[in-house]
Amino acid sequence: MGYIRLWRANNLKWELLCSFIISGSIIVASLWLAFSFGDGWFTGWVQWLFGILTVLIVSLITGYVTGLRIQRKLDTLNESMMQVAKGNWSVRIQESEHTSFDSLYEHFNTMMQTTEQKLKLLQKLTEQQVIEREIFNEQIVQEERKRLARDLHDSVSQQLFAIHMSSASLPKVMELDEERAKLVVTQLIEMSHNAQRQMRALISQLRPIELDGRSLQEALGVWFPDYCRQNGLQGKIDIHVENDLSEAKEHQCFLMIQEAMANIVKHAKADQVTLSMQESANRMLLSIADDGVGFDRNNKSSFAGSYGLTTMQERADKLGGHMELISQPGAGTTIRVYIPLFEAEGMESG
Repeated sequence: MGYIRLWRANNLKWELLCSFIISGSIIVASLWLAFSFGDGWFTGWVQWLFGILTVLIVSLITGYVTGLRIQRKLDTLNESMMQVAKGNWSVRIQESEHTSFDSLYEHFNTMMQTTEQKLKLLQKLTEQQVIEREIFNEQIVQEERKRLARDLHDSVSQQLFAIHMSSASLPKVMELDEERAKLVVTQLIEMSHNAQRQMRALISQLRPIELDGRSLQEALGVWFPDYCRQNGLQGKIDIHVENDLSEAKEHQCFLMIQEAMANIVKHAKADQVTLSMQESANRMLLSIADDGVGFDRNNKSSFAGSYGLTTMQERADKLGGHMELISQPGAGTTIRVYIPLFEAEGMESG
């Protein structure tokens, strides 16, 4: 087995050496034939010209053929690496017997298998963190509900009680003193305004859980059009996700979409927004595109801190994903997030 690996590792060297031997043999054979059967015309400058042309033509042909064979193998490796860069961690290179690049392909496949296993573990740990965080958040929600109950009792509830008492006495006051009744009506209007302001202040402290009891697709189908309508945007949504996503993936994707949409409203000055989620065999592509002002990616000061890219990249990293940013001044911005997907049985711990 060790000799086979050594032969495969040195196979490229022998392949190049054989090409040199073949080209040299063809050159020598051509010159020998010319010297043997070229009586009368193969003399002087003709010998030099024939020799130079023979060397150039044979070298070019053998070099091109050898380079083409090697280039095809390099192209296979380059294409596989590009797939990995875009989040397709399940890519593997088909090995063939007696190929000079088999050893390199084998190392690449081993590396990708190891990396894929680590990403599976990372996703599993992230999902566990989400579950633990939800338990912790539930405790916080319970405490927040108690605080809101106290605030409602101390503010809005008392205001409503005062409004009720004043409105209940209003008919009697109108019979006895019409001027005083007008004063009570004025007080009722003021108290109702105060109660309304206090209620709005309490509501603004609440954060609706958009994913509560819904899938990501269902939640986006409600939230995205409503968000676009409230902010004067024309929204287009295109979601094709057949398999159920884990709670961690749905949670992180929803937060990334919220972050991207908030940045579009704040900075992009856009009229149209397109949200797309497409699922393939090994990964999911999340894309948010706008027709806003865009920015120059080479000018760091033009977008530093403006689009929350660091937060989105961190969320993509938690899922073992990869984020791409495409933008030009006056040509809008597109954010693409590639998230690897693994089979259910691959998530089982060994």
